[in-house]
Amino acid sequence: MAKTNPVQFIQQVRAEVSKVVWPTRREVVLTTIMVFIMAAVAAFFFSMVDLGIRSGLNGIFGLF
Repeated sequence: MAKTNPVQFIQQVRAEVSKVVWPTRREVVLTTIMVFIMAAVAAFFFSMVDLGIRSGLNGIFGLF
């Protein structure tokens, strides 16, 4: 692999960073809200699954 000198490396990094499409503030806010909503939905779902499993096991063990 060919080695590049530090100046070429910095130039290449700057060229690649200029190609990045940065999100707008609105996109960041909406994405953040969506992540929080999905985390809340997942937490609710898994707590309901846990409640169902716990109730089922208590019912089964209550028979013995």
